[in-house]
Amino acid sequence: MNSPLSYPMSELERQNLKRLADYSHVQSLPEIWAIAAQRFSHKLALYDPHSRPAIKITYTQLYEQIRQFAIGLQILGIQPRERIALFSDNSPRWFIADQGMMTAGAANAVRSSQAEREELFFILEHSGSTGLVVEDQATLKKLGDRLTHFPLKFVILLSDETVDEKTELKVLNFPQLMELGQNQNLQPVSQNRETLATLIYTSGTTGRPKGVMLSYGNLLHQVNTLGTVVQPQPENRVLSILPTWHSYERSVEYFLLSQGCTQIYTSIRTIKKDLKEFKPHYMVSVPRIWESVYEGIQKQFKEQPAQKQKLIHFFLGVSQRYIEACRLWQNLDLLRQDPSFLQRLMAGIQTLMLYPLHAVGEKIVYKKVRDAVTGGEFRHAISGGGSLARHLDDFFEIIGVSVLVGYGLTETSPVTNARRPWHNLRGSSGQPIPGTEIRIVDPDTRRTLPPGQKGLVLIRGPQVMQGYYKNPEATQKAIDPDGWFDSGDLGWVTRENDLVLTGRAKDTIVLTNGENIEPQPIEDACLRSPYIAQIMLVGQDQKALGALIVPNLDALREWAAAKGLHLELPEGSPESDPTPPPPASTLSLDSKPVQDLIRQELNREVQNRPGYRPDDRIGPFRLILEPFTMENGLLTQTLKIRRNVVMDRYQGMIDEMFV
Repeated sequence: MNSPLSYPMSELERQNLKRLADYSHVQSLPEIWAIAAQRFSHKLALYDPHSRPAIKITYTQLYEQIRQFAIGLQILGIQPRERIALFSDNSPRWFIADQGMMTAGAANAVRSSQAEREELFFILEHSGSTGLVVEDQATLKKLGDRLTHFPLKFVILLSDETVDEKTELKVLNFPQLMELGQNQNLQPVSQNRETLATLIYTSGTTGRPKGVMLSYGNLLHQVNTLGTVVQPQPENRVLSILPTWHSYERSVEYFLLSQGCTQIYTSIRTIKKDLKEFKPHYMVSVPRIWESVYEGIQKQFKEQPAQKQKLIHFFLGVSQRYIEACRLWQNLDLLRQDPSFLQRLMAGIQTLMLYPLHAVGEKIVYKKVRDAVTGGEFRHAISGGGSLARHLDDFFEIIGVSVLVGYGLTETSPVTNARRPWHNLRGSSGQPIPGTEIRIVDPDTRRTLPPGQKGLVLIRGPQVMQGYYKNPEATQKAIDPDGWFDSGDLGWVTRENDLVLTGRAKDTIVLTNGENIEPQPIEDACLRSPYIAQIMLVGQDQKALGALIVPNLDALREWAAAKGLHLELPEGSPESDPTPPPPASTLSLDSKPVQDLIRQELNREVQNRPGYRPDDRIGPFRLILEPFTMENGLLTQTLKIRRNVVMDRYQGMIDEMFV
C-alpha cells in the first residue's frame, strides 16, 4: 500500500511562523488573551461600526471583559466541564461570551439565534447545558416557557434589554452579568489540550444534528499553523462577515486576533460600503461573496459607454492569456501539470510579450476596480466552504485580488488545506497545513490511490475532532481505528500534494447508464452565464441531467429590452411589473426565446468546461423565481445550497421535468 500523503513544513513556512506571535506553549484558548493583552495592549481588537453607539474594544479591555464575564458565570454557579448553550450571532459580545465561558471552565454549545426553534431545543437538551446565553429578548421569547423544562441555572441576554416578562428562570442582561463579576476574583480552572472546548452542531439537513466535539488541542492547532498561510501584522484590519459561531470563521478569528489584528464586523447589507471605507487587509469568506462581488463589477462594466466596454473586454482577454502563460511558466497550471522545458520556455516568452498590455490594463482598469472594491490595501481573502468557480479564480487573479482557497470541515476544526500566496494553484484547495495528512482511497475498497486518481478524501491530524457528542456509533463510522476521518468528499491530489475536490460522495448524481456525475463543477461553469444567478443539478436515476435555475432577472430584462420587448413575470411575484405593456411586446419566462437563450447558455458553458463529457450535458431545466436564501432555508449559513431541502421543496417540478 502506498504511504499517505502528508505535508512537511517548508523552510519558508518555518520562517513565516517565527515572525508571528507564538502560542505553541499554551494549553487552552483563554491563555491567549492574557498574552495578547500584554503584547498589543491599547491596539484595537474588536470594532462594530454598525451598533448604536459604535463599539470599540482594545486588547486590554477585551481581556478584562472576558475575565469579568467568566467571573460572573462562576458566581452564578457554573462548574468546570459543564456546558453552556450560546445562541447568538456576530457581535463583539459573542466573542466575549464565548471566551468568558471557556475561561470559567465551561464548554459551549453554539448555534445561530436564527436557527429553527426545535433545533435550538434539541441542542439545549442534547448538550446537557446548565446555562443559556442568548442574543436578545426576541431570542428568549422565541424559546418561550419550554425553557423551564431544562435544568438551567441562569439565562443571559447579550443585549442591554430588561426582561419584561415574569419567568421562573434567573435572567440577567449583559451589563448585569458584568457588574456581578466586577471587582471579584476568578477561580482558576485546570484545563489542557484534551479538554472539551466547544460543541458545534452540524446543520441537520439529513436527520438530527450531530454535536462535533472540538478540544483546545484541535483549536490551538489552527492558531499555531494558519500562519503558514497568511502572515498578519498587529493592527491589520479584518472584515468579519461569516457566522462567528461557525468553525471556519471562528478558528480564523482566534488566529487573527492572537496576532493583534483589528476585527471589524460587517454584513451582507453593508459589506460593499465597508470594504471601501475600512480598507481591510484580510477577510474570511465563502465563494458566494466573491460571486456577488464579481456580479457587481460586471454590472458596472455594462453601464460604461460602448467604446469603453470594448476596451475593458480587450484588456480582460489579453490578461486572460497573460495569466494562463504565467501559470504555465510557474508550473501552476492545474490543467497542464509538469510541462516540458520547451512548454515553459514558450510560456515565459508569451508572458514577456503580453505583460506590457496587461500592465496598461492594470493601470487604467484593474487598479481602479480593485481600489473601488477592496479599498486598496487588501492582501488576501481566505475563502472556504466550497470551491471557487474557475471564472472567478481567473477574474480575481487578473485584477490582482489574492483569493486563497482552503478546505476543511467542522469535524476538522476546520482547516486542513489551503493555497499559499507563493503557491496559489488555481482550481485546487491547496496543500495540507502542517501536521495534516491527506489520503485518497477507493470508496469501495479503501485502497490508497496514487496522485492524479480520484477517490474519497480521508484526513488525519491534530485538528480532527474528538468525536460526535453522545454518539459513539457515528464517531466510529466517521473515524477509523487508525485515526483517519472520512470527509465524505471526493477528490484527488497533485504530485505537489495540492488537493483538488470534485464533489461530495453523497451529492454524486448517478444516471441510468451508470455514469457518476459530480454536480458542483458543472454548476460552477453554468454560473459564468450572466443570465443564471443560481443553479442546482438534478437527475438521480434519470437518463440525463436536469437543472433548477434561478435566473438573473436584471440581465434578462436588459436582453429583452435590447430586442424591444418586455419581460413579463407571473402576477403577484415580487419582481413583477404592476403596469406591464401590451401583450404583443412581452416575453414570459416560459416563452421560446427565453428558453432558447438559457439553453444556449447552458450548452456553451458546460461544453467549454475542461474535461467535458457528453453525460455532462444538461437536458430539461426549469426556471424558478424564488432565490435560494438562508431566510427560506435553501442555503446554509455558509451560503451553500441545501440540496436535500431544495429537492423536497421542488420534488413535484423535478418529477414533471423527467416525464
